[in-house]
Amino acid sequence: MRLLLVEDDPMIGESVLDLLRADGYAVDWVRDGEMADVTLDTETYDLVLLDLGLPKRDGLAVLRRLRARKNRTPVLIATARDALEQRVQGLDMGADDYIIKPYAIDELLARIRALIRRASGRAEPVYEHMGISIDPATREVLVEGQPVTLVAREWAILEPLLARPGMVLSRKQLEDKLYSWKEEVSSNAVEVYIHGLRKKLGAHLIQNVRGVGYMVPKAEP
Repeated sequence: MRLLLVEDDPMIGESVLDLLRADGYAVDWVRDGEMADVTLDTETYDLVLLDLGLPKRDGLAVLRRLRARKNRTPVLIATARDALEQRVQGLDMGADDYIIKPYAIDELLARIRALIRRASGRAEPVYEHMGISIDPATREVLVEGQPVTLVAREWAILEPLLARPGMVLSRKQLEDKLYSWKEEVSSNAVEVYIHGLRKKLGAHLIQNVRGVGYMVPKAEP
């Protein structure tokens, strides 16, 4: 999953960036509201972690412009502004959740997982499909009840495909799940990780839609 971190404090930003990447997310980091606005107008993310007290453009203005473009990307506001009025204002303007600094990283990760889960149209915390079960909280993968170990980037491809069976994701969309801005994109990375997933989970699970991308088929009725 690919996240945008919008945070002007370099110490907080570096710390959160490292923690999110260690948990398997591809993360881009911007430090002011204008750059956040431009980035959100040109790039696609699974979630935005948005500070409010930003230089050049306030976080609420970034949020307002995002929703005005009909962009439904989940937004988690993370800020030291703990006044009730500001929390209400942020939620009413289109934020999906709110966390107050300083926060525990486990709570932050749990809120991110919950928002991504809801955005995919799921309420249940564990995804089950075609004999495959994945738990985003623990990264546990079961095939017919038997545990299977995935590398981080195999997981990064499997989760969005399994979350929405029948939806085709292009190679570019899957690359975006794997890499942040400063990372070099290997030309055949998606194919390599999908090959690994097919070996571990079954050749039937991920289908190639010629000229379009990849998908996990819907379960037969």
